[in-house]
Amino acid sequence: MGGVRTALYNYLYAKQKGGDFIIRIEDTDSHRFVPGAEQYIIEALGWCGIIPDEGVDMATGQVVETPSERHPHAPYRQSQRKPIYRKYAEQLVAAGKAYYAFDSAADLEERRAAAEAAGETFIYNQKTRLQLRNSLTLPAEETARLLAETTDWTIRFKMPEDTVVKMDDLIRGHIEMNTDTLDDKVLWKRADELPTYHLANIVDDHLMEITEVIRGEEWLPSLPLHYQLYEAFGWTDTMPRFAHLSLLLKPVGNGKLSKRDGDKMGFPVFPLRWVAADGTASHGYREDGYFPEAFVNMLALLGWNPGDDRELFTMDELIQAFSMEKVQKAGAKFNPEKARWFNKEYLRQKSDEELTELFLPVLSKHGIADADRDFVLKVVSLIKERATFVEDFWTIASYLFIAPSQFEAFGVKAGAAIAQKPVDPRAKVYDDSLTAPFLAKDAEKFWNAENAAMARETVLSLEGKTFADAAAMSEAIEGYIKEREWPMGKVMNTLRLALTGSASGLGIADIIFLIGVPEAAARLDYAAERLG
Repeated sequence: MGGVRTALYNYLYAKQKGGDFIIRIEDTDSHRFVPGAEQYIIEALGWCGIIPDEGVDMATGQVVETPSERHPHAPYRQSQRKPIYRKYAEQLVAAGKAYYAFDSAADLEERRAAAEAAGETFIYNQKTRLQLRNSLTLPAEETARLLAETTDWTIRFKMPEDTVVKMDDLIRGHIEMNTDTLDDKVLWKRADELPTYHLANIVDDHLMEITEVIRGEEWLPSLPLHYQLYEAFGWTDTMPRFAHLSLLLKPVGNGKLSKRDGDKMGFPVFPLRWVAADGTASHGYREDGYFPEAFVNMLALLGWNPGDDRELFTMDELIQAFSMEKVQKAGAKFNPEKARWFNKEYLRQKSDEELTELFLPVLSKHGIADADRDFVLKVVSLIKERATFVEDFWTIASYLFIAPSQFEAFGVKAGAAIAQKPVDPRAKVYDDSLTAPFLAKDAEKFWNAENAAMARETVLSLEGKTFADAAAMSEAIEGYIKEREWPMGKVMNTLRLALTGSASGLGIADIIFLIGVPEAAARLDYAAERLG
């Protein structure tokens, strides 16, 4: 989610300013490379409607490798740009802004341990660099030999001494930091001939003419180094402006939102379902039934507000309203219930026809492959206000498509649909004496011979009559019961139990108007057969 929000803010800012949004695959850290992540990113952004102007051909879903008029800065994978980075790293060495370092991992670990034992922290910087094994301390001949004969050396940036770096962030304002608190970061590694994030991004941002960089606050400590790199290259006049977004926070307590929070509380933190290398799968918003526009709208308001009470925005409206001035510095606490609310609102906005098309595959998945479209449209129109997800339509009103006599065959548990939440499979749903698909507590409360007789007579009173709508049928049902001075609640709940398997659900007239009087009578007969 955090990565998508970062991409979204970049996209909104670029579109609002009439600029271009570029996708660049930063795959130079071989230790953190994740197979399948690149295609996942592209597919996730495409699902969200965050379409790049450069970097990815959305028609093929591939990262562009060859320059063209539309993609002039290709290739867009940093691993395919390796020769570029070494050239610029060597340029810094030649200018005295960087140096070759030959310290082994074991040497550096020994230094760290010694410093820790002395109650200090080892930093590779102006205080220690002249005590270490690098081109600043070794003879030129030894340096040349090591460069030619070994492969475990790096190029480190030579951080200036006692210099105040003055920086401006679009969100956090003016920041100053003294270079004496910073270390000499590795820029390039001979072992794999790849740059680190710092060198690769500064070089690529310059060559790709990037004007703004919006990224997560975890990169804020690196901003002084990046400022110094731009100065070292002589690119300060074209240096992009930076903005560092606050973290997404967990729903309860403090701290950054994580996959564990989602697993624990039952909500997704990934845009699409993700399967890790060890085979563990994580829920995705797409697979959990969220609309992409609801997901995007929800994300946009996690850390930004339009300055008023408005909450629902199309992508075009977000582009028009977005501003960096209204992006908050503090972390944004994620609320999974609010995410559901957004989806519910977007579901309500969709036409009955569109929702019908979305519901038909759900019905097919549940074994109803030949549903009449006009009937489905009527059902959708009746229940859409009760639903949060399209899948809820089945949960809410499966009994409109199948009778209680078919519940077991279709895997429907009585009462589960009406409650609009899954029934715990460990719960004892049925009484031992009630093997029929009727919720036991409701059957015990409402089903008896007297109630059943009144319910049956009420349904049969509707035979042969024509009603303009469910409201007219409801008036006839209530009138019939009142004329006979029968207890309205008992008759209605008994009817609903026979029709739906539970004493909860849609209005009796709504149900009978949809399924028809003969079907309603048949369900009463079945209930009498199973319940006595």
